[in-house]
Amino acid sequence: MRSLLAALPILAILLLMLAARWSAARAGVAGVAISLAVALLVFDFPDATLLPISLSAALAGTAAEAGFTALTILWIIGPALGIHQLQLRTGAADVLRSALSGFAPDPRILALLVAWFFVLFMEGAAGFGASVALAAPFLVAAGFRPIEAVSIALIGHVVGVSFGAIGTPVIPQVAATGLSGLEIARATGLYHSLLGWFPLIVMLVVVQRTTPGVRGGSAIWGWATVAFLCFVVPYTLLWAFVGPELPTLAGALFGGVIFVILLHFFGRQSRELPVGAESPPRTAGAVLRAASPYLVLVAIVLMTRLVGPLQRLLREVEITWELGGLFSGAMQPLYHPGSMLLISFLAGAVLQRASLPEIGGAFLDATRRLVPVAVALTAMLLLSRIMVHAGMTSLLASTAAASAGSSWPVFAPFVGMLGTFVTGSATASNILFTEFQ
Repeated sequence: MRSLLAALPILAILLLMLAARWSAARAGVAGVAISLAVALLVFDFPDATLLPISLSAALAGTAAEAGFTALTILWIIGPALGIHQLQLRTGAADVLRSALSGFAPDPRILALLVAWFFVLFMEGAAGFGASVALAAPFLVAAGFRPIEAVSIALIGHVVGVSFGAIGTPVIPQVAATGLSGLEIARATGLYHSLLGWFPLIVMLVVVQRTTPGVRGGSAIWGWATVAFLCFVVPYTLLWAFVGPELPTLAGALFGGVIFVILLHFFGRQSRELPVGAESPPRTAGAVLRAASPYLVLVAIVLMTRLVGPLQRLLREVEITWELGGLFSGAMQPLYHPGSMLLISFLAGAVLQRASLPEIGGAFLDATRRLVPVAVALTAMLLLSRIMVHAGMTSLLASTAAASAGSSWPVFAPFVGMLGTFVTGSATASNILFTEFQ
């Protein structure tokens, strides 16, 4: 019975979002209220064996943990949304999309460029649905039906989700486990590198079956293999030696450039079926300016992760806090990906010669989009910390372990899938279930 009550906050969020169609923010706030009620009435929060302090101190410490972790994550999401909005306002996003379309009149090659490389690139840079939101309209304009465009974009971005938005989903895992980002990246990235070919195959099968007049099927599978290797090789090197910030973003960037070069020299025979109107030619300078925020970001992250003296210098500045010896948090602001995203945003604005109204508009749009994300994120984190400190998470974990035994690894992925399905975010799913796992 106690196990069922411990699961009640999570079950309530599932029901409210699925059945009642509540937003993540609204359901999250309700989940916090339920978790607090269960913690107080059933688990005697704060339990003297877990938190030998007063109720007010326990609530303050739990809220401080949730708020501080939320800020470290929002510091990434905010500038990432700012870059995304700036790209839309300056027209840089259109330049990048049209540059990609110029290489690929064949819809299958176009799918590789847009629904594989471009989608993964945007997933690594912004995350939180931005990649699909950008790619799907372009695919529709290029001749794909809306349902196909959304489907192949969603399928294509799967491989990059764990390291999306400059590694944001890993942050709550680092906080919950005490492991380093590099350790988690190595454990997670291995699965993507070994199994990442499967979504690519599914994506191309969808394109082949839904696009009339496509021929030359054997050639496209060769290009699919090339596309997979172009992405997965730098992706693997980055998660193995750098960490969770760059595998998706830089893997797609470097891999996409290599793929385009190979396509330019060897891919003429694949250009069989025009889709949509031709895009106006773009100069190399225009494309570089359009990509400048991301190029600056990749350069900064690589320098700060691989240049030892610079890394040590930036990590010397640290913001820490502690409450009663039981609650604490730490952040290295100069080494934080959010600071690097902010620099990239400002550099992109300068290099793209963005006007003050464009910069201000991007900032305001990003802020408006950030508010509901902030509410949902903080609520999920607060719920998670209440459950941890009340002993609810440990009870659920021990019950699940006792029930599943050694077969738990078979069920574990479905817990993560459930969290992502309900919340729509790998980061939110990790917040909810990392402690449980």
